[in-house]
Amino acid sequence: MDRLLSMEVFVAVVELGSLTAAAGRHQMSAAMAAKHVKGLEARLGVRLMNRTTRRQSLTEAGQAYFARCKSILAEIRDAEQGAEALRLTPRGHLRITSTVTFGSFALTPAIADYLSIYPDVSVELVLSDAVEDIVAARYDLAVRIGEPVDSTLVARTIGRYQMIICAAPAYLERYGTPATPDDLARHQCLDFSYWSRRTGWQLNSGDGNQVGYPTGRFVSNNGQALRQAALAGFGVVLQPELLLGEDVRAGRLAPILQPYWPAARPISLLYPKDRQALPKLTTFVDFLVDRYTR
Repeated sequence: MDRLLSMEVFVAVVELGSLTAAAGRHQMSAAMAAKHVKGLEARLGVRLMNRTTRRQSLTEAGQAYFARCKSILAEIRDAEQGAEALRLTPRGHLRITSTVTFGSFALTPAIADYLSIYPDVSVELVLSDAVEDIVAARYDLAVRIGEPVDSTLVARTIGRYQMIICAAPAYLERYGTPATPDDLARHQCLDFSYWSRRTGWQLNSGDGNQVGYPTGRFVSNNGQALRQAALAGFGVVLQPELLLGEDVRAGRLAPILQPYWPAARPISLLYPKDRQALPKLTTFVDFLVDRYTR
């Protein structure tokens, strides 16, 4: 028999004073209510109640068991109410991962605005350009650049991610401005270490195909480091417009080879499929979609 239901019936018998009343509360026959109590006694190996034709009273063991049952059932109700509250109001902890540049420049300000609206939610943001299994790593949501490849995840596109090629004006004055991608073989290409060392940069060739170009002498796994090297006049940099745009607008970097820039790629929110997703996740996803697509 259902042990939890048996405990509820036993508590009802004690509180209401009769098997008949307890049976009515749980919509069962008095015989079935009695069977639940007897089942508990058989499992425990002790008598819980002294029964007469007029009344029922608790034994010493029954008094102790009644107190524990009340406590356990109350804790279960609290747990259920807490779970229900989580589904009604955004609260709890969100664990999010994002690429370094988008996470630093775009996602972090959005998270700050979201948290100011939902004070019962906390966020842990992990920035990395390495691709991880978000389920195995226990992330609630990931921001990825490029076409989604995992069909087991929900994917929501929130924008496009444009890579641009730039160099410092002083560098171009000294070494010349490349007119075609082939000219890059005579320049220092500041290389991002997460890209393939075999293929280097991947640019549009002008005929719709992608072509690779050799890497340079400076390699880093951080876009900010490559940006600083470009600002110092060491070479040509290929990084997100999100990272280099302000330098271009201020004249610190000059855009070059625009016809050959890589095609913009989608920015996607990825999260596990869950028909009963908690409000902390659904409201955050809706917040980002509204922020970046309106």
